[in-house]
Amino acid sequence: MDVLDRRLVSALQVNPRAAWGEIARAVGEHERTVARRLQRLIADGAVRVTAIYDDLRSGHGRPVHLHVQVRPGTAAAVAEALADRPDTRSVYSLTGVADIGCELVSPSREALHDILTAQVAAIDGVQQTRTQVVLHTFRTVAEWHAPYLADKEVAELRPAPPDGPPDGAAPDEEGLSPLEQEIADLLVADGRTAFTAIAERLGISLPTARRRAASLLERRLLLPRAEVEPALLGLEAEAQLWLKVQPQGLDHVGRTLSAHPHVRYCAATAGTHSLIVQVAVAHEAALYRFLTGVVGLHDEVTDIDVTLITRAHKRGHLRKSGLRTLERTP
Repeated sequence: MDVLDRRLVSALQVNPRAAWGEIARAVGEHERTVARRLQRLIADGAVRVTAIYDDLRSGHGRPVHLHVQVRPGTAAAVAEALADRPDTRSVYSLTGVADIGCELVSPSREALHDILTAQVAAIDGVQQTRTQVVLHTFRTVAEWHAPYLADKEVAELRPAPPDGPPDGAAPDEEGLSPLEQEIADLLVADGRTAFTAIAERLGISLPTARRRAASLLERRLLLPRAEVEPALLGLEAEAQLWLKVQPQGLDHVGRTLSAHPHVRYCAATAGTHSLIVQVAVAHEAALYRFLTGVVGLHDEVTDIDVTLITRAHKRGHLRKSGLRTLERTP
């Protein structure tokens, strides 16, 4: 992608449901240019607009992160077996002690035991797993955008906050009604589905479709997401950082790191480490600067395990087939 492509994709990440005219006004480009470029990237599959649940709050499941060690020569097959599972949200090949990293959403606490001890363990090649249970999410990948926009441009694109309780006062769990679930299914399949299309597909009035869909998004039970490989955006070094943090500093460190422009995901976990941070930067030198100049500033961090992502097999429940090479049309 060229510089303009990256800026337009970044704008779409800020507001995946924004009209082309809204994006054009925010970034100072012609609407026809914006529409042509983004529609082409979406048609080519380089960008996919979908939506992901806040699983803990919506009641859809309990997210866990797995580090999987495999028998030599079986990493690709194990990764594909994990990616084939409908309950895995992301699957990565990694450097370090673990061969594969996987985020899995268990439908219940009871089901998690069987998934870990019987199902995953039964995959040919799996030798050992380590599980980190997500306790709190500071930033999801749906809330991240590539750092190519000015603050003013981001502010113009970002949807206005809803009226209601202040940030952090939302219920810990808030389920979806049957109609809301049907609407969510349509938005997960295509995050840019228009309210008119939702109304037609479900046989409901347009005001009802608009009100119910807007409620899902405003309550942040469903998060629209523009999915693109970070390497296409010039962010070729992607890493997962596992941090041990003193309990009294966990919330502060999590909030601070999650606000950094190169942090795609940040969550508090229960297990051998207390915080997982996923970072995307241009190269290894930039990752070094992030480790020393950003993470290293926090005295509450007592240990860190750095693993590089060498291949994404699945992201946001979407299967990956490697980086796409895009031909530039005049």
